Amino acid sequence: MSNTAAARPGLDKKKSIVLGVLGLVVIVLIFVRVIPQIGSYHDALTSLKAMTAGALVCIVASVVLYLAAYGLPFMAATPGLRYWRSQQLNQAAFAISNGVPAGGAFGLGVQYAMLSSYGIEPTASTAAITAVGVWSIFVTLGLPILGVVAIQASGQTPTSYVWPGVLGLLVLAVAVVGFALIVRSESAARHIGSAGDRIITPLARRFAKARRIDLVPTALKFRSDIAGLVTRRWSVITGAQLSVSVTQFLIFYVALRGVEGWGSAGTPLLVAFGSFAVAQIGLMIPITPGGLGTVDATMIALLTTLGVESGAATAADLVWRAASFVPQIIIGVIALITWSHKGAAALAEREAARRQRTGDGPT
Repeated sequence: MSNTAAARPGLDKKKSIVLGVLGLVVIVLIFVRVIPQIGSYHDALTSLKAMTAGALVCIVASVVLYLAAYGLPFMAATPGLRYWRSQQLNQAAFAISNGVPAGGAFGLGVQYAMLSSYGIEPTASTAAITAVGVWSIFVTLGLPILGVVAIQASGQTPTSYVWPGVLGLLVLAVAVVGFALIVRSESAARHIGSAGDRIITPLARRFAKARRIDLVPTALKFRSDIAGLVTRRWSVITGAQLSVSVTQFLIFYVALRGVEGWGSAGTPLLVAFGSFAVAQIGLMIPITPGGLGTVDATMIALLTTLGVESGAATAADLVWRAASFVPQIIIGVIALITWSHKGAAALAEREAARRQRTGDGPT
């Protein structure tokens, strides 16, 4: 069996079904029960009907920018990977992870397979996938911090929403320091793995008796996979990930100003960004795909608390969600279909070449 094949995680069908049903129930409850209590679908529909053609053009333009930026992260993390292949890879992974119940593991396997079909070696594939995932988490944790700062700078003081920023700051600080230490030295990686064992093992034994967690090999493997890549390309990877978040916020802000009317004073930029950024903490709740529902409810609640009319807040969120979610699912499915024909052939050719080199028989 090839290294690539061995690296692909398995998919627990029973767990996928349970998590999928749970996620669907949560999404329905949020959109049917929670959002109507903080926003107004009727007023949102009225606001949407009042949008001008110019506002729609601006939304479409912002979506195009966002989709273009979405192709950058894997190109930044995989030296030699061309832009269109990076775009195909990331869009296909998005469609699987957000369109298939508990599709994260399956999406990860597809990423490995696609990179292998592009001629990327397993070690480089692992480093790239790990770096993109880690940087995505860093940005998700960092945005609520910037959001709280933006809200405070706008003159608003919604103290109940300061805590997500504080929580994000603490978790981000621990994550960044731990990450930097692991990358810096093998000794630090061992110590961090051992510390993790002491914290997690007692908790694990509550659910699985006599089970012992050993995070040291995991920490060492993580370091060997990613250290060189991060040292060389951390700034490029950071810029690529930030471009995705900035363009996604652009869709939201253009949608909000579009439903409010560009001719009015409208919501200040800092308030809009603060609400958007703090709400991203909902992405860390792994019940629904892409924070569907959790992020939306938080964002609408924040906007209305900060003085935005409930109909406009709800309409802006719905436009943002549809414009940033639906096109990606469609493009991702197309990317997956177009790759599957050529990708399967490329993988077969690479496997045949490997067997010829090593003298292995069919697996």
